[in-house]
Amino acid sequence: MLVFGDQVRTGETRARIAALSAALAAVAAARPGIERHSALASAFIDASEVAQAIADADFAGRGCDDRSAGQDAAMALVLALARALGLSWDSAFRAPFAVPMKALGTLAATPLPDALEWKVAEGFAFYAVYPEAYWRAAATCDGDVSRVVGIRSIGLPLAAMVAARLGAGPPLTVRPVGDPFRRRLSLAADYAADLANGEAVAIVDEGPGLSGSSFGAVAGHLCARGLPEHRVHFFPSHRGGPGPEAEPRWREAWLRSRRHVVAADDLILQPGDPVRHLSAWFEDLLGKPIEPLRDLSGGTWRALHFRSTAEWPPADLHQERRKLLLRTETGDYLLKFVGLGREGMRKAERAKALAAAGFAPETFGYRYGFTAERWMGEAVPLRPGRFDRERLLETLGRYMAFRIGRFPATPDDGACLETLTAMARRNISLALGAAAAERLPSRPPAARLDEKIETDGRMHPWEWLALPDGRILKADGVDHHAAHDLVGCQDPAWDVAGATIELGLTAQEQRTLLAAIAERSGRSIDPRLIAFLTPCYLAFQLGAAKLAADALAAACPDEAARLRAERSRYAGLLTACLGPVGSAGPLLVAAAAASPSL
Repeated sequence: MLVFGDQVRTGETRARIAALSAALAAVAAARPGIERHSALASAFIDASEVAQAIADADFAGRGCDDRSAGQDAAMALVLALARALGLSWDSAFRAPFAVPMKALGTLAATPLPDALEWKVAEGFAFYAVYPEAYWRAAATCDGDVSRVVGIRSIGLPLAAMVAARLGAGPPLTVRPVGDPFRRRLSLAADYAADLANGEAVAIVDEGPGLSGSSFGAVAGHLCARGLPEHRVHFFPSHRGGPGPEAEPRWREAWLRSRRHVVAADDLILQPGDPVRHLSAWFEDLLGKPIEPLRDLSGGTWRALHFRSTAEWPPADLHQERRKLLLRTETGDYLLKFVGLGREGMRKAERAKALAAAGFAPETFGYRYGFTAERWMGEAVPLRPGRFDRERLLETLGRYMAFRIGRFPATPDDGACLETLTAMARRNISLALGAAAAERLPSRPPAARLDEKIETDGRMHPWEWLALPDGRILKADGVDHHAAHDLVGCQDPAWDVAGATIELGLTAQEQRTLLAAIAERSGRSIDPRLIAFLTPCYLAFQLGAAKLAADALAAACPDEAARLRAERSRYAGLLTACLGPVGSAGPLLVAAAAASPSL
């Protein structure tokens, strides 16, 4: 199934270095505290993106990983900032900070490509991977590690944290290639020899994921060249093992391996820490806590909104953002992880804009990865079949028109029509057979995706909150357009297709919605594009449900069953959509009939 994808950014090299220099100067001038520490971490992430982009550009040019002057200069800066970030954390954000001018000047003077392309580090953006956890984990390493290897992308800055704490030299980095479940290394001869020089090695990355094959590719390279297993140290982001796609021999090797892990909870939720505990970061905004934080991650939020587990909607537990309920002397608040660095700050601004426009709960600020918003304890998840349909359509029209006007994107953001079509054909073929995939409608002759926006992407009923006064709020609308999947930003038609499916809109209701959007935004959405994107939307959601169910089958069978039911729902809608009638009409009827919330 095709579901996942990387978020790629581009920028002019000298502009990025100049912006980094300005950011570091601002950090040096700031008062000690969590906000300065957050700004330092943001600059650290920026520097690591520059280093990653240089390494990947070298790889693209040579076809393999190797050293270069640009990589060395960038890594020296990242290593200096890693050391500063670790010391800031250890000192409860009080350690003095000085801009590493020598490293910054060397990087600025080094010949580099005119433009850079880098991948957003998913762990920093989505999964609450904190670099300081690796600094702390390195303190538990009792071996004689002198060589640190980072697996790009996020493994580069995380390896710098480990190397800085161990006092090791600058890390080497690699970009495993090939089948996602059977990764391998491509190394220049000298680089390969340097990597496996007989010294104990730390291998650093987030994960392991579905297969753990990136970790396995590096470990396999080292052990094949004579390094004993006990001299290989792993630094992952969680204590679990590789997922269901892992090879048995690698799964067994992982169980024997030496692993060093400090989880995010061990870092930011330590009881009794008056400065570094997550709740303390918001104390000046929200007041003192009156009870411990309540974890609502991993689908546990459903216990507060549904009467029984039988009513629970499906949840991809591995993809959900961290969220915690904070009760203070001034009220109840939801703390949600939205990302570290500039990615997180952008999402916080988006949340603020949605709240100010009346589409989302009130927000109160951003502190090092988390936003705080009003906890809407009196709200219940939307039940479209029991809600005033006229009011629902009116809210949808205003909301989508607002996103069109406020959150524009470029044509290069998100998947193109060809990518969406390839995804749909692949997923439909795997789920329903090749004959069904051949019935995928042809792309409309005039259809194009050159007016994209930052789409919502999640129009499901449980993503909306119905309030006692009749209002509807969007619970989670800040980052699904920039998630760890291949869809990304799209034409507003994608959200119209999603709303039609998830909220059970009839053909007439869809026409009413399109008219409301056009009236408020001045933007007409082509019904032919909606008809084309509808099976693409269904195929994507089917693939996501399938992969999530497979990943959770062993550990969470009840959740896997919910996800399999969701997969079956999308399969049924796809069958109706691709059937002999071949029009949107039967699909809309099927959507209304199949929605579990009606």
